[in-house]
Amino acid sequence: MSHAEALQPTSEAARPGGDTLVKRHSAIVRLTHWVNVLCLTMLLMSGLQIFNAHPSLDFGKISNFVDPPIAIGADEANGAPRGFVSLWGHKFNTTGVLALSSLDGKPTERAFPAWLTLPSYQDLGTGRAIHFVFAWLFVLNGLIYLIYGFATRHFRRDFIPTVEQMRHFGGAIRDHIRLRFPKGEEARRYNAIQKLTYFLVVFVMLPLLVLAGWTMSPGLDAAFPQLLDLFGGRQTARSVHFFAAFGLVLFVIVHVALVLLSGVFNNMRSMITGWYDIGREPDSHA
Repeated sequence: MSHAEALQPTSEAARPGGDTLVKRHSAIVRLTHWVNVLCLTMLLMSGLQIFNAHPSLDFGKISNFVDPPIAIGADEANGAPRGFVSLWGHKFNTTGVLALSSLDGKPTERAFPAWLTLPSYQDLGTGRAIHFVFAWLFVLNGLIYLIYGFATRHFRRDFIPTVEQMRHFGGAIRDHIRLRFPKGEEARRYNAIQKLTYFLVVFVMLPLLVLAGWTMSPGLDAAFPQLLDLFGGRQTARSVHFFAAFGLVLFVIVHVALVLLSGVFNNMRSMITGWYDIGREPDSHA
């Protein structure tokens, strides 16, 4: 998860030239952030390894092995091997990317290519073991972050937009589209888009991902049968888990892109040391 820590206006230092450093991220937030980077990377790669063993998605209690709603596979088209993604009977050619990719110089049928899976070779047992270990580390790390967030009122302060911010929601969208990043006093707090995004990721997407993952565990289903009722079956939970994971991947891609565009050094420094340069207030007459 991406941790939007409370800005601490009482912890700041002036820099030559008029810029100001503020203490943006606490040690707990920085630590849990980097643990999550490790966990989510390992979970994604091992999860794709697991998916490759049964590269289709279904809904309900049982799988449709004959004609699943969503599938990644390979066949022949015009006498040549072809990789495809099938969505409710409609096939899209994905040769070289999904379903049919190069492995040791040879076209190989795999839903996701070897460089994206952990381990790179097909090994369901090892993939599951890696996924299990890092899934529980991810949950433990998340609990530490949640306890910290509630105890310090970080969530209430930094995840819920103010009425004033919501009034300027359209302006915040325009600034994001135009890649205009705040400076000075405006940079001390997160805008409505950032707050709402962090709220949805932390309190909707990640809990959904974890609950759907638990629902796929027969042991947890036996202990908590309500999980199956919640999702309407293990196959629905598997599909929800898959889509939530890729929703998180899209969030990370956008998040990293904005980090790069708004200043790599400044953002990385804030997540390593805690200090962030908010710059100077823009000249209102410019």
